[in-house]
Amino acid sequence: MDTSKWIAWVRRHQRWLLAGAVIALLTQMAIAMITTAVEQSPTIDEPVYVGTAVVYLEEHSLRYNPEHPPLGKLVIATGVALTDPKVAPGFNGHEWELGKHVVYEAGNDPERLMLFARLPVILLTLLFGLVVFAFAADLAGRAGGLLALTLFTFSPDVIAHGSLATLDVPVAGFLLTSVWLVWRARRRPGLYLPLAGLALGAATATKVLSLVAVPVLIPLAVLSVWHARRARGLDLKSPALLIGRGVLAAAGMALIAIAVVWASYLVVDPRLHWETPSGMQPLHGMRTLVDWLPFPQPLKDGMRFQFELEDHVWHNFLFGRHYTGSLWYYGPAALLVKTPLGAMAIWLAGAAVLLSVRRLRPAAPYVLLPTALLMATAMVIVRDNGVRYLAFAPMFLAVAAAAVLVVRKRWVKVAAVTVVAFAAVSSLMTFPYYLPYSNEAFGGPENTHRYLLDSNVDWGQDLGRLADRLKKGYAGERTWLVYQGSGLPSHYGIDAADPLTVPADQVHGVLAVSDSAVLGAFSDPMGGGGTGGGGATGDLEALIAGSTPVERVGHSMTIYRRP
Repeated sequence: MDTSKWIAWVRRHQRWLLAGAVIALLTQMAIAMITTAVEQSPTIDEPVYVGTAVVYLEEHSLRYNPEHPPLGKLVIATGVALTDPKVAPGFNGHEWELGKHVVYEAGNDPERLMLFARLPVILLTLLFGLVVFAFAADLAGRAGGLLALTLFTFSPDVIAHGSLATLDVPVAGFLLTSVWLVWRARRRPGLYLPLAGLALGAATATKVLSLVAVPVLIPLAVLSVWHARRARGLDLKSPALLIGRGVLAAAGMALIAIAVVWASYLVVDPRLHWETPSGMQPLHGMRTLVDWLPFPQPLKDGMRFQFELEDHVWHNFLFGRHYTGSLWYYGPAALLVKTPLGAMAIWLAGAAVLLSVRRLRPAAPYVLLPTALLMATAMVIVRDNGVRYLAFAPMFLAVAAAAVLVVRKRWVKVAAVTVVAFAAVSSLMTFPYYLPYSNEAFGGPENTHRYLLDSNVDWGQDLGRLADRLKKGYAGERTWLVYQGSGLPSHYGIDAADPLTVPADQVHGVLAVSDSAVLGAFSDPMGGGGTGGGGATGDLEALIAGSTPVERVGHSMTIYRRP
């Protein structure tokens, strides 16, 4: 077949080829996420959400995990419900105890329960990939859509957290969807703004922090109505009337979002039984505005609980430095470590093109302003616990990256394909260890623990892998374990003692230690998720100093031999 016939064949079948490419990209992402979901033990936060989802199903009660609205946990519940989950009647422990009880003690199958809890989030993540494709295609055509989708489906952070029963990827995806629909409202505001309200409501009903996007989304909705009316030649002589229509349309979008939030609570408990927990601190200053929000009281009390968490003194780690509190540059620094180099390069190039190319400039506020506002919020008020709080970045900036294909220079397109391929290869090389991923400039996933901790590296996900290694390579040997996570070692067949509870001269044999314990990150003030001691104390340091490292497990744990 000569070149002209080949080109003609491609043009005749371009829709099928495009559909095939989209399906292939989403399929490889699904394989990566499902493999990750099957192999990983529960991470620190997951049992809390899974336990809460079971209580939603069994008791229709909002009493657990009030710091987050219900929708994300209702999504998790759609999978959990298929396992016929059990919880002891009258169970009344702390939410961390609830998670342990539901996963390991109530008679449920932990592996099946966790997989089915993760599957709805995986499906939702794949659907957000379609949003990324559609948004980018609106800006830069189908080729731009494929470029953005490739970046999304090979993003290690999206794969890592999109395969967990947590809330970070769902809230980021709902926000992206709302922004995309507001952008589409420039054509048909009557259709797309109500849908944008549904998506914004879904984001708020998943994590209330998404409210920070409202000051950007409302003006953008007004701008979309203005553009739609002007495009039809309407009301050009009455700017005030045109703005007024935009404000009314934006207000309607906001009302729909509020209704979605209310509905998420009423689905759990139609009578909305709720009592404000005793002992909550009074609000001061700007925080008192929470009482004026048009949301259910459980959400307002959940925000108060979040404020209390923000006021705690958190112990963190960045680039080898232990510190308390938060650093304003933590988020960008963590992204620098955990984003493929090719992705970072094309993100920046795409943002520059959005701002500089005239026909794309109208899209810049829709793509870049929400990203900038969410990043600024993360830099100011979010705890330094990981890039999971920045899950919006690889979504919004994948859309921005598509803009480079608008530049009509062959070398630009070649460079774009090259850096995207580099990002994809970097992601593939870390399979299936996406949680501890870092790019080549920082030595890859084996070295991430030297720069970052917590959910960036060691979130308790490798307990099952540790059990396999101990069975295969250290069977019958005396084992000691310092583990950070929500997994139950005995469930995986690990018979290990805590070396921090006995004198050091009694600790001999095999010593397995989580990276976060080694580097002193056993410091959650809420008391969640740890087993085996209270910190990387001098005792642990002495034990490690007198031991020989043997091997690494999942890039998050180390096995030592101690004579």
